[in-house]
Amino acid sequence: MRTYEDTFSGTKIYPGKGKLYVRGDNKIFRFQNGKSESLFLQRKNPRRIAWTVLFRRQHKKGISEEVAKKRTRRTVKHQRAIVGASLDVIKERRSQRPEARAAARSAAIKDAKDKKAETEKKKKADKAKLASGASKGQRIQSKQGAKGAQTKVQANTR
Repeated sequence: MRTYEDTFSGTKIYPGKGKLYVRGDNKIFRFQNGKSESLFLQRKNPRRIAWTVLFRRQHKKGISEEVAKKRTRRTVKHQRAIVGASLDVIKERRSQRPEARAAARSAAIKDAKDKKAETEKKKKADKAKLASGASKGQRIQSKQGAKGAQTKVQANTR
């Protein structure tokens, strides 16, 4: 059995009932009775008329019996391990005293600075070694030259 919906009120229209209204632009409107047709033709807003389905939907009428209120889910906090450290290590670090943590941090920074200074010293020594070799007549070779890049040809004419 095919039922239609009232264009204005939203109620069901069963076969053999209702009215059909066709506007000038060939749009079809179906009405349950003359009352809804009349209100439609008066350009009344169905959301402001209390007995229409649209009004009841907008004002949340008659749905409390059918659908219980949705429960909101509580967020649960989880602690997970990070790629570099396990959960035990993270908890241990968190429970450390701030002074101990600051001391460990400063020690790590000092260690990193020492390592960097050592590499810089090594670089300077290598550079000095190359410079001393150049003074004896050896050519200093650039990185590109060491990789096999072509040397720049000197112009012999002006």
